[in-house]
This record gives sequence, structure tokens and C-alpha cells, in this order.
Amino acid sequence: MTDSVSRLPRRSALRLLGGAVAVVAAAAGGFAPASRAHARSGRGQGSGARVEGLLARLTLDEKISLLHGATDPRPLGQAGYVPGVARLGIPPLRLADGPAGVRVTRHATALPAPVLLASAFDPDLARRYGQVIGREGRALGQDVLLSPMVNLIRTPYAGRNFETFSEDPLLSAHLVAAEIEGIQGEGLIATVKHFALNNQERDRTSVDVRVDERTLHETELRGFEAAVAVGTGAVMGAYNKVNGTFACENEALLTGVLRERWGFTGWVMTDWSAAHSTRKALMAGLDMEMPDGTHFGTALASAVRDGGVREQYVDRAVRRVLTVMDRFGLLDGTVPQRPDRDAKAGAAVAREVAEAGATLLRNAHGTLPLTGGGSVAVIGPTGARPLVSGGGSAHVVPEHADSPLDAIRSRAARVTYALGEDAFGKPVPASALDPAFDTEAQHVDAGRTWTCDGTLTVTDAEAGDDWTFVLHYSGTPPLRPKALLDGEELFPLVPGWDEYFMGGLLTHAADGLSVRRKTWKPARGTHRLSITAPGGDTGQLFRLRRITAATRAQDVAEAVRAARAARDVVLFAYEDAIEGQDRTTIALPGNQERLIEAVTAANPRTTVVLNTSSATSMPWLERTGAVLQMYYPGQEGAAATAAVLFGDRDPGGRLTQSFPADDDHHPVAGDPRRYPGVDGTEQYTEGVHVGHRWYDAEDVPPLFPFGHGLSYTSFAYEDPDAHWTADGLDVAFTVRNTGRRDGVAVPQVYAGPAPDLRLDQPVRVLAGYRRLALRAGEQRRVTVRVEPRTLSSWDPKVRDWVLGTGPRTLWIGASSRDPRLRTSVRVGG
Repeated sequence: MTDSVSRLPRRSALRLLGGAVAVVAAAAGGFAPASRAHARSGRGQGSGARVEGLLARLTLDEKISLLHGATDPRPLGQAGYVPGVARLGIPPLRLADGPAGVRVTRHATALPAPVLLASAFDPDLARRYGQVIGREGRALGQDVLLSPMVNLIRTPYAGRNFETFSEDPLLSAHLVAAEIEGIQGEGLIATVKHFALNNQERDRTSVDVRVDERTLHETELRGFEAAVAVGTGAVMGAYNKVNGTFACENEALLTGVLRERWGFTGWVMTDWSAAHSTRKALMAGLDMEMPDGTHFGTALASAVRDGGVREQYVDRAVRRVLTVMDRFGLLDGTVPQRPDRDAKAGAAVAREVAEAGATLLRNAHGTLPLTGGGSVAVIGPTGARPLVSGGGSAHVVPEHADSPLDAIRSRAARVTYALGEDAFGKPVPASALDPAFDTEAQHVDAGRTWTCDGTLTVTDAEAGDDWTFVLHYSGTPPLRPKALLDGEELFPLVPGWDEYFMGGLLTHAADGLSVRRKTWKPARGTHRLSITAPGGDTGQLFRLRRITAATRAQDVAEAVRAARAARDVVLFAYEDAIEGQDRTTIALPGNQERLIEAVTAANPRTTVVLNTSSATSMPWLERTGAVLQMYYPGQEGAAATAAVLFGDRDPGGRLTQSFPADDDHHPVAGDPRRYPGVDGTEQYTEGVHVGHRWYDAEDVPPLFPFGHGLSYTSFAYEDPDAHWTADGLDVAFTVRNTGRRDGVAVPQVYAGPAPDLRLDQPVRVLAGYRRLALRAGEQRRVTVRVEPRTLSSWDPKVRDWVLGTGPRTLWIGASSRDPRLRTSVRVGG
């Protein structure tokens, strides 16, 4: 992007979107927003006179108080708070995280991860997902939701891939628009994030993302544009730089694209502590600093009083905040009364999403569905303990979350369980310690400090092995027990992100104790071990455990015995993702690959259920009977998983990201300029060839392609027909259920390049899709509308969209690599 982007002429957001809102409806089979949803969408105009009247009466200090976060005098456990101005009737704002439910200290519906929602390819379901969050957010005392996230999945390593939708710009745009309609239809202000190019967690606060103008518009920006078109109230700026300038002070983005080109009228806030300046950020188009006023508090007031910043720019930011508040009825008393939580309705949607997004990747020899009369061995830690959500800002406190083991026990005649992979360790034997103490349960009384200064002995058999020390403790972060091994601290205390981003599976034991880990390769002999555990004001419980080669072998052997004794095996594998940290490999962590290889060798009727955040490599794939991708399925994940395993529900999900074969064959593999960056700079040298487009362009076969997913029945696609009209392309075809079971098909339309455009174009792009539930033997004629935007490219010479006219090839298939039909049409006449 160049600075000239900021001089682009202002356009109609709906015109620029090219009919994306209409296509959302078409893709879902048609839906119309409720009247209240429409009122909150941004189409209705708040009283400009009311806002201007308030602005005229506010003092400078009061204005500035509306532009930054502060400490909530009555906190509800939310992420942020902006004080109101009581004397003028301006209420405070409470801002809650919410990618998969409302993140406060009270119970809320823990919905499946957004990537699982996206796997349903169903905008109407995304809208109802948003409605649950919108209602619960208001019921739990919140005004602003810090969600949804629409950054594209660019690298399989990104730690927050589970919080977003897809690698594909079109699918992401449809889903984010529908979810925002649902959220704001319930009266909760939505915040689309992170604007822009926050596609990795590694170095996210400093990395400089370099991208050309065309790539930016054709890939990452499409979802944000869709969010603006349906009236999102707020936009959150990203941590990273974009083309040399921090996103939260990037005038080309915040003013040139967001406001002048798209017509955004809401407010822009920072990600937490993502501000770096006062005057530059305000002038560029930033309106609010969170979570405090480091730059937009006293510093801004001083800058205005000293003449360094004109007060009109403060007024501009305040006007934007107040205008959105007025649109949602927060200034004139017309905001609806806060509803009660409807936990039952939320749970129903959570289960529906988990079932709809369940993606069957492999099913050999009729392994699935299971029958209730046989014996089943359940293996893996997430079989007995549900992995509800990822960690960090996506973590929600549910009222309940049943285990898959219990759900399977309720369905099968005989069920056994084996741990298989120990994530929380075994007690350190007392015989290895001098002086000996009980490492499994040490209770420290309030006001006391427990200490031990002794030795740990490593035998010949244990030497050279990779150990993992696991500390379980009940104290708050400053009271974490301190353990030194040979003078080096095992579990260093790092306040801040390390303690805040908790959740998922690995950060808490089953009884709620916090957990920390440290790997160690011990030498034979005696090692000095010192432990100090403060009791604090309420006392503390701590445990010291370990995982070794011997304990791993023991767990695998137990799992193999269980597998051999059962007819079917359901092995739950996991990967625990968390905000602020990227993965280092797409392989399953720990000893899980060895576990799967051993269990499948013992029983080929093994189904591997993946509770993972993103793409996973599978060197063990051909040994399995089936593989079911469930991501992080939310509080109803156990029931949903069982329903799919036993065939109550057809696995209707399809991959929204390509699964590479290994760490060496994906879009950013082998090129550190692309990921994680070189000398603080990350380059989008793949251009417009993101995700599945890269696999086509480079002719690299993925392990599983974008759009892939199996059903328990089979489908035939027939009779394609395509017609160009004045406002888009209609692609018609027939889908027939050729099997004996009811099932879900997700036919996808892909469009080839335009011969009339002298630009580098993808081999094919996703142009449309439709989710269909068909009874056995049923057939249905389907028409998918392809919007002109999808058939257009961004021309950097004219800095606008140019329709790709001429003959275009169209493919209709079950994935990006499974074309069933082919036809062509002339676009533009």
C-alpha cells in the first residue's frame, strides 16, 4: 500500500461490496434480518442533533475520558471499561471478549470455536451464533463485544486460527457479515478485528507486515469490508505494523480505506496496549485507546492545551463513539431492557453448530458410524476431559461441559477407557528425593511458607531422557511455588500475558489447579532441588509431577491393551492453542503420534477425533479407520461428537483451510520472509495466492484440500448451467443423494481466471457454495449467485476493482480439488 491510498474517493460501501450481503442470504438459502437487527445494523440514523448537543456541553476532560479505558468500579470480569459522563446521561461502556461466547467471570454459553462454525458453510447458522452472543452479552451487563475476528488463516502455525473463520476471503466475508447481524440485532455493539493483517501471534506487537495494495484488497480486507457494509459498530486495530506503520496509527488504513473508501461511521479502538503515539494515532483516525489512557489520557489533554493537537480531532473521535452509542439507544433511553440469559437456547445452538461443523476427513471400510451394540475403547485425555475452547481471550466459563467418555458410555454396550497420553504427569517417586516428601499433595497453611532444600536422584535408566516437570498449584500468580533445579528456576514467574492467557486444556488440572510445565534432559546422578511455596492469606495446595519415557511407555501399553480388547476404538487427539503464542509444528504435540501408531496397529477400526486448533499433519493417516475433525467444540461438544460418531447426525462440516501434508509443504514453508519474518519484517510474497489458491498455483497436493469433508451418504452433481446477468452470475446444477441415508452436501463453485485481465490471477477462486440437507434419494436444483466482486480483480493502476470479462471456466465440486462438473460462461456480455 502507498500513501496515495488515503486519497481514494469515497464510495458506497454496499456498491463496493458487490452485493456480498445479498449473497450471504443466497448462500444460506435466503434470510432477511429482523427489524431490530436492521435498526442496529447502521442503516438507521441516530439523532445527529443529540450527539452534537452533547458534544457542545462536554468539557475537554470529559471528552477525553470517553476515548480511553479505565478501571471499572463495579467490574464484571470483562476486558475493558470506558466511563460515561453521568451529568449528561452518557452511560459507561463495558467491553467483553467474545469470539466463542461472552468472556466474563460469570457463566456463559461456551460456543464452538469460530473455525468450527465456519466449517458448516452456513451464514444463517453464523447469524444465530451471533444472536446467542448478542443476547448473552447484554444479559451479562456488557455493551460492546470484542469480536468477531476475521483475519485470514495464512499460516497453519498461527495461534489464533481457531478464533477466526477461514483461509478464503469470500467465505470469511459471508460469515462475518452474518455473525455481526446476529450480534447487533440483539443490541450488542460488535467489534470486527484485528485491522489488519494480524495473521500470526509470533512477534505480533512489532512485526512489520509488507503487502502490496492488490493483495491487501483481494485477500485480507474483504472480510473487514463486509463487516463495515452490515454496519459493525466498532473496528479494533491490530498490534502489527502494515507497510512500516503501526496499524493503530496507519492513516492509509484507518482513513483512506476504512472511512473514505468504505464509508465506515463507527469508532476504531486499539487492541489492548497497541497504541504507540498520541497525535499521530489520533490524526490517522484512531478514536479510542484500550485498556487505559497512556496516550489518549493525560498526554492527549496536555497536547490539546499546549496547541499540539487541535480539539476538533478530539471532537471527531468523541462524535464517532457517541454516534454509535446513540444508534444503539444508549443516549436517549430507548435501549431495550437487558434480557435474562437463555441458557437452554444457547446450549441448543452450541450443539447445532458443533454437529453442523463436524468434518469427517477419512472413513475407510465403514468404520463410522459406530453401532451401539459393540465394545468401544475410548483413549486420550480429551476423551475423558472435554477440551471446550482454546486459551486466551476466547476462553469462556460454561455452566457445564460433559466428557465425550460419558456421552459414548451412554450409547455403547461396553466402554473402556485408557489415558494414552498423560498431560498432567505422575508423582515424582519419594525414593528419588532426599529428604523424601509427598509430591502429590502438599498443603501450605495461610501465613506459612513451605520449603524443601534437598536432592533429586536420576538413575542410569532415566538419564538422557526428556523429562517434563509439571507443577500444579492453587495460589494466584505472585504465590506460585518457586522450584530451583541445580540453581535454575524451573517455572519462572512472568507476570502479564503468561498468566492472563489461560484456558484450553493444559493450563488447569481437573480439580482446577493452575498448571505449568518445564522440559529437562537430566544427567545421571544427584541434582540439587529447592522448593519454596508461600501460603499467602488463604493457604495453598501444590503438586510436583513428571512425565518421562517410562511413564509414556506405560500409558501407551495400557492404551494398546484396551484397543485390542475392543471392537472399535475412539482415540481423542489434541493440540492446545492459546492467544499470544504460535505453534512450532503442525504435528500433534507430545507422544500422540506414537500413541496413534501403536493403537492403530493393535486395532485398525480406530477413529481419531481431533480436538485441534488448525491444520494437523497425519503420518499415521492410512492406518486409521476414520478421522473426525471437531476442533474446539464448545460446552456441548461431547453430545455433538457422540451424535456424529453413532450416526444420529451426518458430519456436515467441510474444511475452511487446506491441511498440508507436513511442515515442508504449505504456503509459508521454507521462506522465513513469509513466516515468521526476517529482521522484523514479514512479506506477503505469495500475493493473491492465499490458502487453497497457493496449492493450485504451485501444484502442491495438500493432505486434505479446502472444502473437503465426507458424508455417511453419497452425492451426484448433474446438469450445470451458467448465465451472466446485469448484477452477477447465476450458476445452476442438480444435486442428488445417491445413498441410503439422509445427509448433508456442500457443493462449491470455483471460477477460473479472466483472459481479458492482464494481471496475475489465481488458478481458481471460490465463487459460491450452498449447504444442502437431502433425504436418501432426494434431488434438488440449486442456483448459486456469484457476485461481480468475486469475478473482479483489484487493479493497482486505477486503484479500483475491475471486472474480469470474457469467457470464464466454472467448476462445481465437493472441494477445491474435487471438481465434479465443468462449464463456462461469458462474463460482461
